[in-house]
Amino acid sequence: MHTLKLHTLTLLCCLLFLPATVLAQPGNANADNNARAVAGAMAALDDFMRTFNSKDMPAWAATLNYPHVRFASGTVTVWQSAEEFALQPSFANLAAIGWDHSHWLSREAVLVSAGKVHINTVFQRFNSRNEPIGTYESLYIVTRDDQGKWGTQARSSLAP
Repeated sequence: MHTLKLHTLTLLCCLLFLPATVLAQPGNANADNNARAVAGAMAALDDFMRTFNSKDMPAWAATLNYPHVRFASGTVTVWQSAEEFALQPSFANLAAIGWDHSHWLSREAVLVSAGKVHINTVFQRFNSRNEPIGTYESLYIVTRDDQGKWGTQARSSLAP
């Protein structure tokens, strides 16, 4: 009786842990798809930050997927298009608090599928003397649209 239970337990353990082992193997299709998704999402965040720091509103708007959602400062804002997004006075508002540029401090993919990646981030804002003026945690949801373009679809931060 104990032998049967031990074999059953061993079989159950194998069935429970085998999928995780198989998914972690290099060359596994799911792992490869996830790696490509993370690479695409991280490249999209690189473009997001590069265009944000260039203060080029149309280029920054082009890094997003729409509708685009932002949760910040106790509000939820939704933009339906790049044209609508580009109308906001983001850079004037940031300049008013002394902002000149920002950098990612950390980015960690925490939920990954072939078409969507959730990324925990920490970013820092700097003034024109390259002095930090704020550090913020945030969650970015980066998606691949129907044309295959990766872009930030939603973001939630503790930044004002």
